[in-house]
Amino acid sequence: MIFPFVKGHGTRNDFVVLPDLDGSVHGDLEPHVVATLCDRRGGIGADGVLRVLRGDVDGGADWFMDYRNADGSVSEMCGNGIRVFARYLADSGLVDVPSLGGPVAIDTRDGIKLASYCADGEISVDMGTPKVAGEVTVSVEGHVHAARKVDMGNPHAVVDVAALEEAGELRTSPIYSADEFPDGVNVEFVESRGHRHVAMRVFERGVGETYSCGTGACAVVAAAVMAETESGGAAAGPDLPAAYTVDVRGGRLTVTWGTDDHIHLKGPAELVAAGTWTL
Repeated sequence: MIFPFVKGHGTRNDFVVLPDLDGSVHGDLEPHVVATLCDRRGGIGADGVLRVLRGDVDGGADWFMDYRNADGSVSEMCGNGIRVFARYLADSGLVDVPSLGGPVAIDTRDGIKLASYCADGEISVDMGTPKVAGEVTVSVEGHVHAARKVDMGNPHAVVDVAALEEAGELRTSPIYSADEFPDGVNVEFVESRGHRHVAMRVFERGVGETYSCGTGACAVVAAAVMAETESGGAAAGPDLPAAYTVDVRGGRLTVTWGTDDHIHLKGPAELVAAGTWTL
Protein backbone atom coordinates (compact mmCIF):
# COMPACT_ATOMS: atom_id res chain seq x y z
CA MET A 1 0.00 0.00 0.00
CA ILE A 2 1.75 3.16 -1.26
CA PHE A 3 0.14 6.58 -1.09
CA PRO A 4 1.07 10.29 -0.93
CA PHE A 5 1.05 12.33 2.25
CA VAL A 6 1.71 15.88 3.42
CA LYS A 7 2.93 16.78 6.92
CA GLY A 8 1.67 19.95 8.58
CA HIS A 9 1.15 21.58 11.97
CA GLY A 10 -0.73 24.34 13.74
CA THR A 11 1.25 25.68 16.73
CA ARG A 12 3.19 22.36 16.62
CA ASN A 13 0.06 20.22 16.93
CA ASP A 14 1.07 18.07 13.96
CA PHE A 15 -0.83 16.01 11.42
CA VAL A 16 -0.40 13.69 8.48
CA VAL A 17 -2.62 14.94 5.65
CA LEU A 18 -3.88 12.22 3.30
CA PRO A 19 -5.37 13.39 -0.03
CA ASP A 20 -8.18 10.99 -0.97
CA LEU A 21 -10.69 13.13 -2.82
CA ASP A 22 -12.96 10.33 -4.01
CA GLY A 23 -12.33 8.01 -1.05
CA SER A 24 -10.72 5.32 -3.19
CA VAL A 25 -7.16 5.39 -1.84
CA HIS A 26 -7.38 4.29 1.80
CA GLY A 27 -10.62 2.33 1.98
CA ASP A 28 -12.02 2.52 5.50
CA LEU A 29 -8.68 3.87 6.82
CA GLU A 30 -8.31 1.19 9.46
CA PRO A 31 -7.23 2.27 12.96
CA HIS A 32 -3.96 0.29 12.77
CA VAL A 33 -3.00 2.22 9.61
CA VAL A 34 -3.60 5.53 11.37
CA ALA A 35 -1.68 4.43 14.46
CA THR A 36 1.26 3.25 12.31
CA LEU A 37 1.33 6.53 10.37
CA CYS A 38 1.33 8.53 13.61
CA ASP A 39 4.01 6.42 15.33
CA ARG A 40 6.95 8.76 15.93
CA ARG A 41 9.52 5.97 15.64
CA GLY A 42 7.94 3.47 13.25
CA GLY A 43 5.96 5.85 11.04
CA ILE A 44 5.85 9.47 9.94
CA GLY A 45 4.87 10.75 13.38
CA ALA A 46 1.91 12.97 14.22
CA ASP A 47 -0.83 13.76 16.72
CA GLY A 48 -3.46 12.74 14.19
CA VAL A 49 -4.45 12.13 10.57
CA LEU A 50 -6.49 14.44 8.34
CA ARG A 51 -7.98 12.70 5.30
CA VAL A 52 -9.06 15.14 2.59
CA LEU A 53 -12.35 14.04 0.99
CA ARG A 54 -14.78 15.82 -1.28
CA GLY A 55 -17.89 16.89 0.60
CA ASP A 56 -21.57 16.99 -0.18
CA VAL A 57 -21.98 20.14 -2.26
CA ASP A 58 -25.75 19.95 -1.91
CA GLY A 59 -25.23 19.80 1.85
CA GLY A 60 -23.29 23.07 1.81
CA ALA A 61 -19.61 22.00 1.84
CA ASP A 62 -17.21 21.08 -0.95
CA TRP A 63 -14.85 19.32 1.48
CA PHE A 64 -15.00 16.84 4.35
CA MET A 65 -12.28 16.56 7.02
CA ASP A 66 -12.01 12.94 8.14
CA TYR A 67 -10.05 13.37 11.38
CA ARG A 68 -8.51 10.51 13.38
CA ASN A 69 -6.58 10.63 16.65
CA ALA A 70 -3.08 9.17 16.82
CA ASP A 71 -4.37 5.89 18.28
CA GLY A 72 -6.68 5.43 15.29
CA SER A 73 -9.87 6.45 17.07
CA VAL A 74 -12.34 8.73 15.31
CA SER A 75 -12.84 12.26 16.63
CA GLU A 76 -15.56 14.80 15.99
CA MET A 77 -13.47 17.92 15.55
CA CYS A 78 -9.94 19.37 15.63
CA GLY A 79 -9.32 23.12 15.72
CA ASN A 80 -5.65 23.10 14.76
CA GLY A 81 -6.29 20.31 12.28
CA ILE A 82 -8.97 22.15 10.37
CA ARG A 83 -6.62 25.11 9.86
CA VAL A 84 -3.95 22.74 8.50
CA PHE A 85 -6.66 21.15 6.32
CA ALA A 86 -7.60 24.61 4.98
CA ARG A 87 -3.93 25.41 4.35
CA TYR A 88 -3.61 22.20 2.33
CA LEU A 89 -6.66 23.10 0.23
CA ALA A 90 -5.10 26.46 -0.61
CA ASP A 91 -1.51 25.35 -1.18
CA SER A 92 -2.55 22.42 -3.38
CA GLY A 93 -4.74 24.64 -5.54
CA LEU A 94 -8.00 22.98 -4.55
CA VAL A 95 -9.33 26.40 -3.53
CA ASP A 96 -8.29 29.71 -5.07
CA VAL A 97 -7.75 31.96 -2.07
CA PRO A 98 -7.43 35.33 -3.90
CA SER A 99 -10.75 34.81 -5.69
CA LEU A 100 -12.70 33.63 -2.67
CA GLY A 101 -15.77 35.71 -2.04
CA GLY A 102 -16.02 34.30 1.46
CA PRO A 103 -14.76 31.54 3.72
CA VAL A 104 -14.26 27.89 2.73
CA ALA A 105 -16.94 25.55 4.04
CA ILE A 106 -15.46 22.36 5.48
CA ASP A 107 -17.70 19.59 6.74
CA THR A 108 -16.69 17.69 9.89
CA ARG A 109 -18.32 15.19 12.22
CA ASP A 110 -19.40 18.23 14.22
CA GLY A 111 -21.01 19.87 11.21
CA ILE A 112 -19.85 22.49 8.74
CA LYS A 113 -17.12 24.94 9.81
CA LEU A 114 -16.11 28.09 7.94
CA ALA A 115 -12.39 28.75 7.48
CA SER A 116 -11.14 32.20 6.44
CA TYR A 117 -7.68 33.10 5.12
CA CYS A 118 -6.39 36.19 6.94
CA ALA A 119 -4.17 38.93 5.56
CA ASP A 120 -1.45 38.13 8.11
CA GLY A 121 -1.15 34.58 6.79
CA GLU A 122 -3.05 32.95 9.63
CA ILE A 123 -6.35 31.10 9.31
CA SER A 124 -9.49 31.81 11.33
CA VAL A 125 -12.23 29.23 11.83
CA ASP A 126 -15.79 29.71 13.04
CA MET A 127 -16.00 26.90 15.60
CA GLY A 128 -19.68 27.34 16.45
CA THR A 129 -21.40 27.91 19.78
CA PRO A 130 -19.78 26.37 22.88
CA LYS A 131 -21.83 24.38 25.36
CA VAL A 132 -20.63 25.22 28.85
CA ALA A 133 -21.92 23.02 31.65
CA GLY A 134 -21.28 22.63 35.37
CA GLU A 135 -18.34 21.41 37.40
CA VAL A 136 -16.77 17.98 37.32
CA THR A 137 -13.56 16.72 38.91
CA VAL A 138 -10.35 15.33 37.48
CA SER A 139 -7.31 14.10 39.36
CA VAL A 140 -3.63 14.19 38.48
CA GLU A 141 -0.90 12.47 40.49
CA GLY A 142 -3.23 12.13 43.46
CA HIS A 143 -4.44 15.74 43.41
CA VAL A 144 -8.15 16.34 42.76
CA HIS A 145 -9.09 19.44 40.75
CA ALA A 146 -12.43 21.04 40.02
CA ALA A 147 -13.01 21.39 36.28
CA ARG A 148 -15.54 23.06 34.02
CA LYS A 149 -17.25 20.80 31.48
CA VAL A 150 -17.26 22.29 27.97
CA ASP A 151 -18.44 20.80 24.67
CA MET A 152 -16.83 22.17 21.50
CA GLY A 153 -18.18 19.35 19.37
CA ASN A 154 -15.75 17.18 21.32
CA PRO A 155 -15.59 16.95 25.15
CA HIS A 156 -13.35 19.03 27.40
CA ALA A 157 -12.67 19.47 31.10
CA VAL A 158 -11.04 22.82 31.91
CA VAL A 159 -9.01 23.13 35.12
CA ASP A 160 -7.83 26.47 36.53
CA VAL A 161 -4.41 26.22 38.21
CA ALA A 162 -2.08 28.74 39.83
CA ALA A 163 0.80 27.40 37.73
CA LEU A 164 0.95 24.96 34.82
CA GLU A 165 3.35 22.78 36.78
CA GLU A 166 0.36 21.60 38.81
CA ALA A 167 -0.56 19.42 35.82
CA GLY A 168 2.44 17.24 36.60
CA GLU A 169 4.22 15.29 33.87
CA LEU A 170 1.00 14.30 32.05
CA ARG A 171 2.51 11.01 30.94
CA THR A 172 -0.86 9.35 31.44
CA SER A 173 -4.41 10.60 31.23
CA PRO A 174 -5.86 12.49 34.19
CA ILE A 175 -8.48 10.44 36.00
CA TYR A 176 -12.09 11.42 35.33
CA SER A 177 -15.60 10.03 35.65
CA ALA A 178 -16.50 7.66 32.82
CA ASP A 179 -20.16 8.49 33.54
CA GLU A 180 -19.48 12.16 32.78
CA PHE A 181 -17.28 11.42 29.76
CA PRO A 182 -18.17 8.01 28.31
CA ASP A 183 -16.19 8.71 25.12
CA GLY A 184 -13.15 10.14 26.89
CA VAL A 185 -12.21 13.77 27.39
CA ASN A 186 -9.53 16.33 26.59
CA VAL A 187 -8.27 17.92 29.81
CA GLU A 188 -6.89 21.48 29.78
CA PHE A 189 -4.90 23.06 32.63
CA VAL A 190 -5.06 26.86 32.53
CA GLU A 191 -2.89 29.54 34.14
CA SER A 192 -3.89 33.21 34.05
CA ARG A 193 -1.24 35.58 32.65
CA GLY A 194 -3.19 38.81 32.74
CA HIS A 195 -6.43 40.30 31.48
CA ARG A 196 -7.87 37.87 28.92
CA HIS A 197 -4.45 36.27 28.51
CA VAL A 198 -3.96 32.65 29.57
CA ALA A 199 -1.54 29.77 29.09
CA MET A 200 -2.55 26.14 28.88
CA ARG A 201 -1.34 22.57 28.77
CA VAL A 202 -3.53 19.77 27.44
CA PHE A 203 -3.86 16.01 27.55
CA GLU A 204 -5.77 14.93 24.44
CA ARG A 205 -7.74 11.71 24.44
CA GLY A 206 -6.29 9.19 22.02
CA VAL A 207 -2.99 11.09 21.83
CA GLY A 208 -1.44 12.25 25.12
CA GLU A 209 -0.02 15.64 26.00
CA THR A 210 0.26 17.71 22.84
CA TYR A 211 1.90 21.04 22.08
CA SER A 212 -1.46 22.61 21.32
CA CYS A 213 -5.19 21.87 21.02
CA GLY A 214 -7.42 24.23 19.07
CA THR A 215 -10.75 23.02 20.42
CA GLY A 216 -9.11 22.99 23.86
CA ALA A 217 -8.15 26.66 23.53
CA CYS A 218 -11.76 27.40 22.56
CA ALA A 219 -13.04 25.45 25.58
CA VAL A 220 -10.65 27.34 27.85
CA VAL A 221 -11.96 30.69 26.62
CA ALA A 222 -15.58 29.58 26.89
CA ALA A 223 -14.98 28.54 30.51
CA ALA A 224 -13.13 31.78 31.28
CA VAL A 225 -15.87 33.98 29.80
CA MET A 226 -18.52 32.12 31.78
CA ALA A 227 -16.43 32.55 34.95
CA GLU A 228 -16.25 36.29 34.21
CA THR A 229 -20.01 36.37 33.75
CA GLU A 230 -20.73 34.48 36.98
CA SER A 231 -18.32 36.56 39.06
CA GLY A 232 -19.97 39.73 37.77
CA GLY A 233 -23.43 38.44 38.58
CA ALA A 234 -24.61 39.03 35.01
CA ALA A 235 -27.93 37.33 34.40
CA ALA A 236 -28.21 38.22 30.71
CA GLY A 237 -25.30 36.05 29.62
CA PRO A 238 -21.67 36.71 28.73
CA ASP A 239 -20.46 40.16 27.73
CA LEU A 240 -19.45 39.69 24.10
CA PRO A 241 -17.24 39.99 22.13
CA ALA A 242 -14.52 38.56 24.38
CA ALA A 243 -11.10 38.13 22.77
CA TYR A 244 -8.40 36.08 24.51
CA THR A 245 -4.75 35.36 23.85
CA VAL A 246 -3.98 31.69 24.55
CA ASP A 247 -0.36 30.60 24.91
CA VAL A 248 0.28 26.93 24.22
CA ARG A 249 3.52 24.95 24.25
CA GLY A 250 3.76 25.33 20.46
CA GLY A 251 2.98 29.02 20.11
CA ARG A 252 0.02 31.37 20.44
CA LEU A 253 -3.63 31.31 19.42
CA THR A 254 -6.29 34.01 19.42
CA VAL A 255 -9.76 32.94 20.49
CA THR A 256 -12.81 35.23 20.37
CA TRP A 257 -16.31 34.53 21.59
CA GLY A 258 -18.14 36.86 19.23
CA THR A 259 -21.43 38.70 19.30
CA ASP A 260 -22.76 35.99 16.95
CA ASP A 261 -22.40 33.64 19.98
CA HIS A 262 -19.80 31.65 18.07
CA ILE A 263 -16.21 30.95 19.07
CA HIS A 264 -13.64 31.99 16.46
CA LEU A 265 -10.19 30.38 16.53
CA LYS A 266 -7.28 32.11 14.78
CA GLY A 267 -3.71 30.91 14.41
CA PRO A 268 -0.94 29.74 12.09
CA ALA A 269 -1.01 26.63 9.93
CA GLU A 270 2.01 25.36 8.03
CA LEU A 271 2.82 22.49 5.66
CA VAL A 272 6.37 21.29 6.19
CA ALA A 273 6.93 18.11 4.15
CA ALA A 274 5.46 15.90 1.45
CA GLY A 275 6.23 12.43 0.14
CA THR A 276 4.94 8.91 -0.35
CA TRP A 277 4.50 6.32 2.37
CA THR A 278 4.57 2.55 2.16
CA LEU A 279 2.53 0.41 4.54
